Amino acid sequence: MEAETLALAQEIDFSMWGLFARATLTVKIVMAMLVFASFWSWSIIIQKVLQYRRRRGEAGDFDRAFWSGEPLDGLYDQIGATPEGPSEKIFAAGMTEWRRSHRDDGALIPGATARIDRSMDVAIAKEAESLQKGLPVLATVGSTAPFVGLFGTVWGIMNAFIEIAEQQNTNLAVVAPGIAEALLATGLGLLAAIPAVVFYNKLSADSDRILGGYEAFADEFATILSRQLDS
Repeated sequence: MEAETLALAQEIDFSMWGLFARATLTVKIVMAMLVFASFWSWSIIIQKVLQYRRRRGEAGDFDRAFWSGEPLDGLYDQIGATPEGPSEKIFAAGMTEWRRSHRDDGALIPGATARIDRSMDVAIAKEAESLQKGLPVLATVGSTAPFVGLFGTVWGIMNAFIEIAEQQNTNLAVVAPGIAEALLATGLGLLAAIPAVVFYNKLSADSDRILGGYEAFADEFATILSRQLDS
């Protein structure tokens, strides 16, 4: 009897593809969803890592140009009407409103400081939307993937016990394949969820630091313009 059980177990394909192929349609759909969610998460993670690296590099380059001692009007003229990086856009938004706040006779229109601050805040808000785009997907995958996998496991185990009852056989060679197929769904759920949660936390912190840098620059720039207004 043991020899027959061993022979039967050796004939079963316990590879991931074999387990997937033997699973029921519902469990197959769950597994496919989890694999898709995992690939989607990694595509967002890679895109965000590259985006944040570019943003940090661009901010560093602009900071060096801004604090190089060059006149602000000259820097603004170099950037032109179509700034590329976020730091340039924030600076250009403030400078554009600064120039618009001057009358033909050189006097300033009242409320210039508030308008300059709002212009830069709008530019920062647009960049915040770009930086945080895709992060909710990581949060959703991280929070729901384990439960989706657990659903697939419960469904698979239920069908495994149904098969055991139908065959009237509790032999391990009969029980093990169904259990393994069911547990694969949980494994895929964790495989999708763990990187999504880890990178969501990291990327959220990176996004906050980048936005904090933009806000600090906007405050410093507003202070410089305020000094010019007072003088």
